[in-house]
Amino acid sequence: MNRKMFIVLLVFALTMILISSLTVSAAPPPAEPSASVLVSGLEGGTTGSTVGPGGDLFVTQVTSGSILRVDPRSGDYSVFASGLPPAVIPGLGGPIDVAFMGDTAYALVTIVGDPLIGGDDIAGIYRIDSPNSYTIIADIGQYSIDNPPDTGFFLVTGVQYSFEAFRDGFLVNDGHHNRVLYVTLDGEISEMIAFENVVPTGLETHGNTIYVSQAGPVPHLAEAGRVMAFEAGSSEVTEVASGARLIVDVEAGRGQTLYALSQGIWNGEGEGSPAIENTGSLVQVDGNGGFEVIIDGLDRPTSMEFIQNSAYIMTLGGEIVKVSDVSGPPFSTP
Repeated sequence: MNRKMFIVLLVFALTMILISSLTVSAAPPPAEPSASVLVSGLEGGTTGSTVGPGGDLFVTQVTSGSILRVDPRSGDYSVFASGLPPAVIPGLGGPIDVAFMGDTAYALVTIVGDPLIGGDDIAGIYRIDSPNSYTIIADIGQYSIDNPPDTGFFLVTGVQYSFEAFRDGFLVNDGHHNRVLYVTLDGEISEMIAFENVVPTGLETHGNTIYVSQAGPVPHLAEAGRVMAFEAGSSEVTEVASGARLIVDVEAGRGQTLYALSQGIWNGEGEGSPAIENTGSLVQVDGNGGFEVIIDGLDRPTSMEFIQNSAYIMTLGGEIVKVSDVSGPPFSTP
């Protein structure tokens, strides 16, 4: 073999090795998000949710007045707590959300003693002491009667929709009285911030920043569906994103990406009624003031949680939907 031919073959071999090395080391393209039903057939009116200290999902059931503990891997579930005041009107009120402070669970119970609706239970925060017992730590219904909001309302005890552990107490969103309350473990209640008629729904926190999702007033048009942010102790509110119908929750995903849950097109049957079936979607804040649709066709979602790179979405139809391979660029907080 002459010298020229040897050099050509050597260059060719080195080129093949380099191409092979680049092919092996190149990262595979990210998987597309996919949805599957983790749990179905829940008949208790699935609404609020949280991830507990052990990594399981905890889900409220308003019709049965209970909280379920769900294995996010298998979908197996059991009753974690029962005996909470159920909804007076099917699907409206009762234990609407659940949160943990350390290893202790708390339930947010709403619309169970309003004069217009009926019932004689207390709307407020209930500490779960055992599977069959609880202690009421805050009477939010009475506070709402004694401290009515500036916006219009017809339920004097309000409609508390979600709550979130924050510092040494809880943030509570009242979607009917259009405000966020702060409740201490000693039961002291104060107004943290008040809004116009925007129907605040979900809550998320990042340090001192509090995110609030807003469904907007009826007919819950897309331009009224927003995620807003404010700093604790400040009355200044910043719009993070808008453009999704009837937003019911906001959550941070992996790497502080920010997501919202759109219930979809309002069914038009009256204030407080849900969206049309299968019009909901999981959307991501795009960093440019809008949302990017991650998955659509959801059936009246109510709340969501993130575990690693998967979203778990609760629905009014009694399902828990798992959306796998949810990812996106991190969102910079305002």
